[in-house]
Amino acid sequence: MDTPARTHSPVERSAIRKISIRLVPFVALMFFINYLDRTAIGFAAPNGMESDLGLTAAQYGFASGVFFIGYILLEVPSNLALARVGARRWLARIMVSWGLVAFFFTFAQNFWQLTGLRFLLGVAEAGFFPGAILFLSLWVPARHRSKILALFYLAQPLTSVIGAPLAGLLLQNHGVFGLEGWRFMFLCTAIPAIIVGAVAWFYLKDRPSLAKWLTADEQQWLENELEAEKVGTETSEAGIGGHGVGLGRVMKSGRVWMLAFIYFGFIYGLYALAFFLPTIIDGFQTQFGTTFGLFEKGLITAIPYVPAAIVLWFWSQNATKNGLKTWHIAIPAVVGGISIPVALYMQSPAATIAVIAVTAMAIFAALPNFWTLPTQFLTGTAAAAGVALINTMGNLAGFLAPYITGAVTDASGGSYKPAMFIVGFFMIVSAVLTLLLGQRRRRGVPTSDTVAAPLPGRAQTGSAHFSASTPTAQGSVS
Repeated sequence: MDTPARTHSPVERSAIRKISIRLVPFVALMFFINYLDRTAIGFAAPNGMESDLGLTAAQYGFASGVFFIGYILLEVPSNLALARVGARRWLARIMVSWGLVAFFFTFAQNFWQLTGLRFLLGVAEAGFFPGAILFLSLWVPARHRSKILALFYLAQPLTSVIGAPLAGLLLQNHGVFGLEGWRFMFLCTAIPAIIVGAVAWFYLKDRPSLAKWLTADEQQWLENELEAEKVGTETSEAGIGGHGVGLGRVMKSGRVWMLAFIYFGFIYGLYALAFFLPTIIDGFQTQFGTTFGLFEKGLITAIPYVPAAIVLWFWSQNATKNGLKTWHIAIPAVVGGISIPVALYMQSPAATIAVIAVTAMAIFAALPNFWTLPTQFLTGTAAAAGVALINTMGNLAGFLAPYITGAVTDASGGSYKPAMFIVGFFMIVSAVLTLLLGQRRRRGVPTSDTVAAPLPGRAQTGSAHFSASTPTAQGSVS
């Protein structure tokens, strides 16, 4: 739905500016390291790891994807623990844990050790991404979330823009500490997670009133706005304020599941791209007769993510300015679904990368806008459960995408074309579901999706509330 233009007070502008400068970049740095650690295997595979460990494409795909099984098992419990103990402690704990697990990738000797470590990495990282989304939502009023989440989400494409060439440089360092280049890369990407996790314990605060870098007026304005949103949600959703929402009620919400399946399609595309793009680029030598060095391959891998970061920002700015519409999510899904299989029919490396860049732009244009939706209907402990449930479906896609892509590629004699059609199919399904969601909302179809419960203690910033049929502030799909 459209959001009427409004004038922001000086206190509002300064508070949001400080959050954008002081808080979001640090959480984005955490996300940068998170995404780099989970996708480092994609750079290692074609640059020595597959041959050293004797992996087939299917084994590599399974090892890549099994990360998400561990993540899924602890996703919801982890986010509920975050709601109980506070984001500062829990996000810091998650980072240090995954940094320690990532360190041991340096010493993997076979498929089973690699698979076990990927599973444990998922267990260690469980809850980080939905926890970060929830944490930022507890700091920022709804009308500013699209901008804030766009700033946060920039870390993901920038991970590839910066991380891919960096990985190329690290991979060239054979023999450092007696390690192969890919092992040295794993070592170097693990250490920052441990350091930044320790810093996060002291740097992050659980709510605006504890942030000394905000003035008293800014703290009060943020607390009042967030409290007003809580009250507005409670009174607008048939006056239900409930107590102690369980996961069972959240799982019965039709809108939560629809959002979960939409997210599934986008993440299926994202991780098929992330885990196999370096391998596709490595295959340019056979396909087109071109040869690239490790650093050059890293630069080529980064190319699609540069325009993706730019489009992400401006697309989210448009949604913030004009109100989020159905097409802000549906159009990118269609474009991504069509472009990703088409890319492998191009007749040169440049044309292939250009079309893959279109896919990357589509995926990243949709994701931050998508994440403004759940936190407008879910707050408190229901938000912890609902956001985690939606993200769990994405992580299921994260498991299936690399495994199915690898298995289908093996069955197709090494061709990635059939696997990319499957990726395109899931993204088109996301577009269709988004259109159905918007159509249902315009018709005002009532549902029984109402859940509510408060966060415990002073960390509470809103009741856990969800409703599929009541219009909300900016960010609602129309």
